[in-house]
Amino acid sequence: MRRSVLFAFITLLSAAPAAAAQCGQDASGFPAWLEAFKGEATSAGISQATVTAAFDGVTYDPKTIGYDRNQKVFKQSFEEFSGRMVNAYRIKKAQAFIAKNQALLARIEERFGVPGPVLTAIWGLETDFGANIGNFQTIRSLATLAYDCRRSDRFHDELINALKILDEGDMPPSALRGAWAGELGQTQFMPSSYIKFAVDFDGDGKRDLLHSVPDVLASTANYLKSYGWVAGQPWDPGTANFAVIKEWNKSDIYARTIALLANRIAGES
Repeated sequence: MRRSVLFAFITLLSAAPAAAAQCGQDASGFPAWLEAFKGEATSAGISQATVTAAFDGVTYDPKTIGYDRNQKVFKQSFEEFSGRMVNAYRIKKAQAFIAKNQALLARIEERFGVPGPVLTAIWGLETDFGANIGNFQTIRSLATLAYDCRRSDRFHDELINALKILDEGDMPPSALRGAWAGELGQTQFMPSSYIKFAVDFDGDGKRDLLHSVPDVLASTANYLKSYGWVAGQPWDPGTANFAVIKEWNKSDIYARTIALLANRIAGES
């Protein structure tokens, strides 16, 4: 009887999922962590082919940790920040884009309710209209942050979502590049937001937020609509739509700057 119980217990242990990968504080434990994480990824439904391709040659990135440890506290006032960011260059570039792409923006607004000035304001502030999307290897950065103990759980989930993007065929691992914390594309979606809100608006069968402007702007509009954007209504501070802008970025200063830039793009004071 005791032997049967022991055998059943051993069988139960062998059938249980592998223990979660352990986080670390330096590069020494990263290789072992990565091997354990690969198992977690396949258990989460990611194909073995995607896991193999995504982590080929991936190493711990001390540069990513350096950025994470040295983030500057936002100390500028709204007047200082908006005075620098709401400039003639962004206003004129956005207005020129809107003038040349009225049909595209009309289709986006018809489907999602978000007007061109708001979308181009976000686009301009996030990456200067796609000019500065970042060149960090997304999988490497996210793997480093998922292994690091400071915010391991959050980035573990973002890394799984980045693998889902690859698994769904939207792009190969070599194309998955962005900001140091894993933000992707011309309006800087985290992978979890990419999975939830990215849309194929140019009809090529892929959701490409790095290169396709229609996909970028429509996906940004879809994000805002999903948080309750009300079509045809203002977006100034105190309105329901401003509350939606704050779902895009929790910083009141940043949200107010988006609203101000959108107003200036729309030709309002």
